[in-house]
Amino acid sequence: MRPASRLTVAAYVTAGAGMAAPPPPPPPPRREKPGRCGRGGGGGPPPGALRDFLRWAAERGLRLSPKVRVSREGTVSDYGLVAGEDLEAGEVLFAVPRALVLSQHTSAIASLLEEERGSLESQSGWVPLLLSLLHESTNSSSFWRPYLSLWPNFAGLDHPMFWSREERQRLLRGTGVPEAVDKDLASIQAEYSSIVLPFMEAHPETFDPQVHTLELYMRLVAFVMAYSFQEPLDEEEEDEKEPNPPVMVPLADLLNHVANHNAILEYGPEVLQMVATQSIPKGQEVFNTYGQMANWQLLHMYGFAEPYPGNTNDTADIQMLTLLRAALKGTQSEADRQLVLEQWDFLCHLEMVGEEGAFVIGWEKIFTEEELFVALKVLSMSAEEFKEFKVHEAEAGVDQALPSVAMIPSLKASWKKLLSEAVLLTLESYDTGLKEEEGLLEDRQAYSRLSRREQFALQVRYGQKKVLHQLLQLAR
Repeated sequence: MRPASRLTVAAYVTAGAGMAAPPPPPPPPRREKPGRCGRGGGGGPPPGALRDFLRWAAERGLRLSPKVRVSREGTVSDYGLVAGEDLEAGEVLFAVPRALVLSQHTSAIASLLEEERGSLESQSGWVPLLLSLLHESTNSSSFWRPYLSLWPNFAGLDHPMFWSREERQRLLRGTGVPEAVDKDLASIQAEYSSIVLPFMEAHPETFDPQVHTLELYMRLVAFVMAYSFQEPLDEEEEDEKEPNPPVMVPLADLLNHVANHNAILEYGPEVLQMVATQSIPKGQEVFNTYGQMANWQLLHMYGFAEPYPGNTNDTADIQMLTLLRAALKGTQSEADRQLVLEQWDFLCHLEMVGEEGAFVIGWEKIFTEEELFVALKVLSMSAEEFKEFKVHEAEAGVDQALPSVAMIPSLKASWKKLLSEAVLLTLESYDTGLKEEEGLLEDRQAYSRLSRREQFALQVRYGQKKVLHQLLQLAR
């Protein structure tokens, strides 16, 4: 069996970059609701929906261990999986036959999608699954109805794409979420109007644009973002094939997430199995992982954020253009300014920086280590050093990097000064300061008065600022 991954995309139209595994995180603090690690909110399923779903799934081959139960009690959010007995590492908690995986190949319109696949190609690669969900979710006789009834009208999803633009800017400015959502919304609308709508109009016996609206399509995009899985390619296939399309895995998608998860979904030829990765005591929730995701990604894609300091995978971005601004800020003359601009153009030529790129910094690891190392090096050079570098070192390639934040204190003083200035400029992009938010988090009554959206946004901002302040301390 190979481990499966939750769908990990940085935005609707772009596949997320893989990140190296962080060191083992400490056990997460126990949280009371609404300090959630699940998705959605409100608009719960009707009474009996879970019972009907589990009966339907069992009749079709899903095997649930008697040692676990699906429950709303004892979970951090909504439904989850709870250990009814002590579990050992390696135990199979449930197994889902591939026939119960909802995909473009198992929906009632699979043959139609296959016939028309040439017209359904898109940048996201999600259109066939989304069309399947459009059809199955509005078909009262759908084979998948007991499964999809767990999300009536998909009304409980509360991704930032459903917030007002004003609310996104007010709560999330500086975090990267508003920009990601704007790209998502533009891509969703373009995809619906240019691919989905023409396809539906060509097949009126199956689709009705008055029923299968853009609003429903957006809800289903959020549903796929929050609940789908993506089967990983074999290592030898990774460089040769496109990523596998997303699929829906009943029951597996009900598990909540923490960075310090204790179970993982594995793919086999016939079944998908949720397997315990460590001992789980009776009464403890079983957590899957949605991937090594920062809080801004969790909020963007799943509609929640982990309370600080639970997310050991949290990161902060320094926009590459911010590093350029920092370098230009330090110039003393027009000649110095022209040198920095020439250095920047050279870095762009080397494909180390770009106008929309960012340096990604974690608690312990720098995920863009080569790019940051080379950018600091080049932008800190004198005119003579830069001339020499262009002739010799650039041709030889990059033989050094900055893999760990622990290395930052050992950098040259000029590099640290440039990095510090970039961090300070990044901190200025937020509307609030670290101390202000620290006080709000410490005041339980004040924090409890915040809306769920405000709480999640606060956790995103605070985690990013803590990473940036750690970076600032190391660069001094």
